[in-house]
Amino acid sequence: MRKIRKAVFPVAGSGTRFLPATKAMPKELLTIVDKPLIQYAAEEAVAAGIDTLIFVTGRNKRAVEDHFDNNQELESALRSKGHNLKADMVRSILPKGVECIFVRQPEPLGLGHAVLCAERVVGDDPFAVLLADDLLVSGDEGMTTKLVKAYIKSEKSQLAVMEVNDPTISNYGVVELGDDGKKVVGLIEKPSLDLAPSNLASIGRYILTPNIFNILRNQPPGSGGEIQLADAIHTIATRGDVEKVSLTGERFDCGSIEGYVKGFSFVAELHVNKK
Repeated sequence: MRKIRKAVFPVAGSGTRFLPATKAMPKELLTIVDKPLIQYAAEEAVAAGIDTLIFVTGRNKRAVEDHFDNNQELESALRSKGHNLKADMVRSILPKGVECIFVRQPEPLGLGHAVLCAERVVGDDPFAVLLADDLLVSGDEGMTTKLVKAYIKSEKSQLAVMEVNDPTISNYGVVELGDDGKKVVGLIEKPSLDLAPSNLASIGRYILTPNIFNILRNQPPGSGGEIQLADAIHTIATRGDVEKVSLTGERFDCGSIEGYVKGFSFVAELHVNKK
């Protein structure tokens, strides 16, 4: 069995809901107290044993690369002023041995297309996908770790899901479960509440097997005229090769202003209570 060593982070989106803040700054670098969103996701992946982080970027996303790169000038300036702890923090954005690779998505053709752009780097390995917009705060081992452990048991693709019991379920891909209550037999993109096959919504954490690439490469555009990852996962699910893992902890949709504010407030309170 091949271990999960690679994670894909689609970060090419324009973040229009946060304009003008995101006019010159990627939305993934919006901070939640003391760290940007993308770093929370990267740390979650590293905690799951992943050591190759693949960022699928677009135009005006160079700042994401700069964030994970060494900044010797800043580090030297901090040390010269005796701020050694801060200098160590700048140096240790990610642990040693973790590699960051940046791939360009030439056109905004959807989440499925963004994942497809990472194919050459991922190769024939199973891999994780983390959407930085989804801020997950867990008191235990973390959602990506749980997905990795579930994959090790069955070698099937894994989806993180949460319960949604109101009309906002139409904002998500919704899973259809098999008779065992664990296997996913379908994933329906953004159904209305009355047509949703369950109350379990797929959120931005996945473990996928490399056969997803062949599906994405030949898949016609779906909702919004884009290549939808949910449609490709649905195809795999109909073959009996997808399972779900339920969310533990808190999840905040930081792709929306309301979710971002709630996430910021929640994490800020955690920081205050630690003092």
